[in-house]
Amino acid sequence: MDTRYAWLEEEWRQMEQEATTRRLQVVESCGEEQGKWIRVEGRRLLNLSSNNYLGLAHDQRIVEAGTRAARRWGAGSTASRLVIGNYALYEELERELAAWKKRDGALVFANGYQANTGVISALIGRGDVVFSDRWNHASIVDGIILSRAKHIRYRHNDLNHLEELLSQHEHVQRKWIITDSIFSMDGDMAPLTSLMMLKERFGAMLMVDEAHAGGVRAEEGQGLCHEVGVAEKIDVLMGTFSKAFGVYGAYVCADQEIIRYLTAKARSHIYSTALPPAVIGSVLEALSLVRTETWRRREVKRNAILFRQMLREHGFMVGDGDTPIIPLMIGENELALRYSTMLIERGISAVAIRPPTVPAGSARIRFTVMATHTHAELKWAANQLAAIRAELMHADFGHVDHRVLEQTGEV
Repeated sequence: MDTRYAWLEEEWRQMEQEATTRRLQVVESCGEEQGKWIRVEGRRLLNLSSNNYLGLAHDQRIVEAGTRAARRWGAGSTASRLVIGNYALYEELERELAAWKKRDGALVFANGYQANTGVISALIGRGDVVFSDRWNHASIVDGIILSRAKHIRYRHNDLNHLEELLSQHEHVQRKWIITDSIFSMDGDMAPLTSLMMLKERFGAMLMVDEAHAGGVRAEEGQGLCHEVGVAEKIDVLMGTFSKAFGVYGAYVCADQEIIRYLTAKARSHIYSTALPPAVIGSVLEALSLVRTETWRRREVKRNAILFRQMLREHGFMVGDGDTPIIPLMIGENELALRYSTMLIERGISAVAIRPPTVPAGSARIRFTVMATHTHAELKWAANQLAAIRAELMHADFGHVDHRVLEQTGEV
């Protein structure tokens, strides 16, 4: 071993002991039955891991729209948008996004991480204070760190705690509240109406990440902010095309003054090559389908409720809700990995989520349902999960207390 990397080896061994190492699995195909079934390292698996909530990722209309754009504009971009990468397709997409969100303007980014880090670090700076939900996505946290503002985390969805913290900083001129609308690892929703009231009371600004709500909530899929009727008062609305849209990229919508400023100041926008034309063409088609094919939103909500009910019928403790993200809390890292491995062996792809993605002691299996999953597929998956729990209850599982298994349901 090269002695220069001894510290890496030591940290890796510690990660192995904590069951927090990761490895890449090779997905050999993902287009069977519109993405509901995938092949991973030789196994055919029911896909309960994807953020492809509406089942659009393999829609041929979206694929063909991307192909047409590539034929006209080329396979890839050769510059940033501020040089010669601002294809007319970009302008069209941003006009459509602004109209969809009913805002002055929009700005497209390469992905959600770049959108959050770029927007936050551009709009917020030294001397400002940011109040961020503890369960916000890592990209929000990193954006706040880059901004050099004072970062204050309030307890998850705890409005009393947030109010107390805002009261302690009333004297600060520029205050921001930032939250996910649907939280990516728990599937619960932010109390947006109450957050809006606190924003107005304390003279703060509010940014909402709609990554997991875009396409899924509201009449035309605009997101949770539109569903609850507060979107027009949100200062910055962020969303992605890599989840319900089934494509790639991200965007922010806001008043024109903010969009103009971000165009010139957001470093992740300025110093990134523009998205390939094929991606923009596909996103434009996906946006049209998201707005008009309302049956997809109805079906994904139905499946989200249905799968929760099925798990509860097997004695698993899962929370109420109708979002497509359904966590099964396990607790122990090693046990969560064992669950995930055994699901793969039984033909199901569902990922074990462990720290640092979630807090220590809250490892889980994160299930996600799609609009195109059938009742039979979900019932079969719930049956497999129950069978795995029964098998583990009778297994010698080393140091893991069997009471952890019992907490996931009645046995």
